[in-house]
Amino acid sequence: MFNDAASIYITIIFIILNIYNLFQRSEIVSWNEFVYQFLAKGKVEEVIVAPEVDIVIFKVYDNAVIEGEKSIYSVYRMFVPNVIKIEEKIREAERNLGIKSELGVPIKYERSYFSNILIIILIILAALFWRFSNRLPQIREFTPKFYSHMTQAKFTLVDPLTGKGKGVHFSDVAGLREAKIEVMEFVDYLKASDNYKILGAKIPKGILLLGPPGCGKTLLAKAVATEANVPFLSMNGSEFNEIVRGLGAARIRNLFNEAKKRAPSIIYIDEIDAIGKKRSETFGSKLTPEHEQTLNQLLTEMDGMASRQDVIVLASTNRSEVLDRALLRAGRFDRHVLIDLPNLVERQEIFELHLKQINLDQDISVYSHRLATMTPKCSGADIANVCNEAALHAARTSKQKVESEDLWWAVERILNGCEKINKTILKTERRIIAYHEAGHAIAGWMLGNMENIYKVSIIERTNNTFGFGIRTAEQTLYSKEYLEDLMCTCLAGRVAETLTFNVTTTNGQNDLERVKKIAYNIVSKFGMNKSVGLIAFTEEQLSDTNRKIYSKMLGNLMDAEVRNMIAKVYKRCEKLLLENKDKLKLLAETLLEKETLTYEQVEKIIGPRNIKSKMSSTQPLPVVVPKKLIK
Repeated sequence: MFNDAASIYITIIFIILNIYNLFQRSEIVSWNEFVYQFLAKGKVEEVIVAPEVDIVIFKVYDNAVIEGEKSIYSVYRMFVPNVIKIEEKIREAERNLGIKSELGVPIKYERSYFSNILIIILIILAALFWRFSNRLPQIREFTPKFYSHMTQAKFTLVDPLTGKGKGVHFSDVAGLREAKIEVMEFVDYLKASDNYKILGAKIPKGILLLGPPGCGKTLLAKAVATEANVPFLSMNGSEFNEIVRGLGAARIRNLFNEAKKRAPSIIYIDEIDAIGKKRSETFGSKLTPEHEQTLNQLLTEMDGMASRQDVIVLASTNRSEVLDRALLRAGRFDRHVLIDLPNLVERQEIFELHLKQINLDQDISVYSHRLATMTPKCSGADIANVCNEAALHAARTSKQKVESEDLWWAVERILNGCEKINKTILKTERRIIAYHEAGHAIAGWMLGNMENIYKVSIIERTNNTFGFGIRTAEQTLYSKEYLEDLMCTCLAGRVAETLTFNVTTTNGQNDLERVKKIAYNIVSKFGMNKSVGLIAFTEEQLSDTNRKIYSKMLGNLMDAEVRNMIAKVYKRCEKLLLENKDKLKLLAETLLEKETLTYEQVEKIIGPRNIKSKMSSTQPLPVVVPKKLIK
């Protein structure tokens, strides 16, 4: 049945395309072209007017020559705003051209080709359906069944009651301590709802998981499904809307109906920002009617007249700022749970979880803390990738177990990319890079506010065009002194180049961008500048060029303070490197020889650090470095 029905539709489409192709085999011209290139030169044989579609079609004589060449079209079209008066305009043009009235072109009024095409299509369609209706009466039901199938929500079902779907437990989710406490309250309600109902408590209708990508939002949602021991219906936000109008709202209704049949149940919508964006009145960000209809249906299902409390909605997004306010209000998503990048303790837990799955040469505890310290601001997905890359590297080198050098290699690959095999750096450029990286290392080493340095290298990598240094930063609160020291460390590479070679290269472009960002944050976001005062602007307010919320005078003042701050930091950095020029040279020459230096090697070359800030790490990192890496 399906093949026969499909053949019918394919035949109809083929006929339509052929007729439409015939209709398109004409050229569109303007009124002036019609008058001066066709009418004035006597090329027009006949004019046909289609009043219902404002189209004028005119035929030219056979073998008509247009602009020195034989015309490839026999029919031309032109669109006119007032087709009723087209005959008057043509006659007036003929009089202006000196054409006698008895020699004027004939003008006919006929139904348009397009209308004729529609009639032909309808006749063919009716004939085909009549032809096959006696043999296949099921064809008449094909179209509504097909549309009904399209409106069904294609959700993934995890049902512990029937054993359908793979369950993930809270024990499989490392870190996320605060987030797990938040969502476990919902799990406890679904397991023992009577305890809450006796006290008059109502479970929140929705939980919104917020946070950067790769931090475990989807994994935590899967754990909720298993631990709650209720059906879990999951869909992605991009799976609702299609090209057909109304499908998004229909799939929302179908999803909630399926959840109500299995109540108590949980609906999980991943990347909800795909259907939950703000309904703005501005032209640039206005939603399409299809997206707005889908959002309205979601709002109605969550807290409308027909909503029910035994269906809990769980959603996740990393773009909460674009969500509609009506979606975020109490009664829909009552709880907003932030799942941020893991801290040191959480990273260690995540490493211990993933390291259990690979065959290590030593105990997990030997590596977990060290790796967690080396990977600040890495997400759970990044950590999983580090462990997997280490196992792949060990397999490529035909090892029986994953060793420490495989883990360090994986960390460097994730943070800085692969080492480039085809090194095209000139000898002079390599020397400049060595002094550039040595300048960063010396400044960071001598400034007590800066964090420890794990490794300094001049090896060219894919994510860093030239050298790099891996630092271990864990703090989240920064003083003005720390930020100024950080700016000084960033500028130290360029200062080292200038002091040693008296040249300025493009190697410090990223450093300058970072310095500029830090300086503007100090002045305009952190309120740390005395001249500007205690003000704080958001990133959107600073980047909005159409509407500034501060005066031009204040903007000029902020620019001037940023320039002065960078100039002062540059002079300070220059003084620091001049005082330690011997250490700079020694470290750079050692880098040229060995290419990579560890914390212990740097300490041996330039001496121990002088830690000033309590925020910084006062202890050197634990060392688990294989002898192969220490030359």
